[in-house]
Amino acid sequence: MSEWTPKTKLGRMVLNGEITNLEEVYSRNMAILEPEIIDLLVPNLEHEILQKNSVQRITKNGRRISFRVVSAVGNKDGYVGVGVGKGLEMRTAIEKSIKNAKRNLIHIHRGCGSWECACGEEHSLPFKVSGKNSSVKIEIYPAPKGTGVVAGGTARKILELAGIKDAWSKTFGQTTTRVNFALATLDALRQLRKIRR
Repeated sequence: MSEWTPKTKLGRMVLNGEITNLEEVYSRNMAILEPEIIDLLVPNLEHEILQKNSVQRITKNGRRISFRVVSAVGNKDGYVGVGVGKGLEMRTAIEKSIKNAKRNLIHIHRGCGSWECACGEEHSLPFKVSGKNSSVKIEIYPAPKGTGVVAGGTARKILELAGIKDAWSKTFGQTTTRVNFALATLDALRQLRKIRR
């Protein structure tokens, strides 16, 4: 981080220590345009590659191959983000997707919203949420302790990166399109930001 030179006002504020956590960024309603801001404010982020695709285009010069990667990042303690990256090489596409996922990072509130459990620990969701992206719609419900994450592969990885240990889900639409499935799951988790503490 010593060689990082911030290009935005938010980056300079974070580097100078004026902003020390992500909640201050949300309260000031500032856009995160540099992934290094997230590296400083939220350490120990893990990333998971959800999908790798190669896309071929026919041009006058022949076939042109590019790659598209969908990634998710999270620290398993309430922070999660999803990003899409494209590039002419796989490595470039992976790096771009991880940077975009860091820029889309959100902090969610967890709780125990299941009437069967009511333990008061932060292992599930505080209430039912739903999200939509393109043709995919997902509903995520709080579950009692010990249930695990009952969801499709893409949604399960995102929920686990967010730190949710127990949840049920119901999906509608074309869930085989993983990018839409991932963005619908993130849209549902964004609803958890509406709770006030």
